[in-house]
Amino acid sequence: MCTRPSALSDAPTGGPRGKVPSGPAGQRPRLEGAVGRPRASTRAHGRSAILEKFGGAATGPAPHLKRAGGTATVKAMLLEWCRVRTRGYEHVDVQNFSGSWGSGLAFCALLHSFFPDAFDYGSLEPGARRHNFTVAFATAEERAGCAPLLDVEDMVRMAVPDAKCVYTYLQELYRCLVAKGLVKTKKR
Repeated sequence: MCTRPSALSDAPTGGPRGKVPSGPAGQRPRLEGAVGRPRASTRAHGRSAILEKFGGAATGPAPHLKRAGGTATVKAMLLEWCRVRTRGYEHVDVQNFSGSWGSGLAFCALLHSFFPDAFDYGSLEPGARRHNFTVAFATAEERAGCAPLLDVEDMVRMAVPDAKCVYTYLQELYRCLVAKGLVKTKKR
């Protein structure tokens, strides 16, 4: 059971690599109900809707937005955080949000770095996937208050976990650890 809020979906739309398929003679297809001219890009349309709703653009940069970053930046920062927290743990090498988490040991190492008294990391084996996922998810729920977004049986069934499910779960775990005061974030 991988429950993933649709707001977190970062799948490209419109075909391979996010390209919108072209119609006859290289023209972009029109959406149903479009009259006259081709529809503006989604980003431009979203921006105009926001400007319309809030009465125009503000002048100058927003003081609380120090850096621009999209989903890719958040993913890279979360992956680096996981790498740093799990560095030095045996059988763990976090490189991505899929295969690196397949044995369950990366989840265990991440949680053990916050709750070293919760379980004996040294007794865990890479081949005992079901046990590793059970230990990790139970610890995350009990100690961090993290919702059980991943199911042990689903994780065991897949040789390589779904990257979007793992990413979503790690976001939730991070949020819970911040809420408990175990992860410090920079004030804006």
